[in-house]
Amino acid sequence: MIHVSSEAAAWFKKELGLQEGQAVRFFARYSAGGKLHPGFSLGIDVDQPVSPGIKSEVEGITFYMEDQDLWYLDGYHLNVTYDPQLGDIEYEYEVAASN
Repeated sequence: MIHVSSEAAAWFKKELGLQEGQAVRFFARYSAGGKLHPGFSLGIDVDQPVSPGIKSEVEGITFYMEDQDLWYLDGYHLNVTYDPQLGDIEYEYEVAASN
């Protein structure tokens, strides 16, 4: 599950120059550090979904992750919020409830 707050969606629209109907892809990328998986972090791209595994729409923008990248969130939900003190977005990984 991806949850993006309205304030975070507004940040994306402003920072990336997005218009309603566009989409933001979250994907696993190779990098130093990373909170969930050492050697990987969360990347973003402005791109239309091809095979979305999860998605949500906020403020007219679709936020999604392709099927091939779902392993990154295995067992977690992604919450994207905006921190006004930092003037930036924050990623929070919430443990998914077991069924």
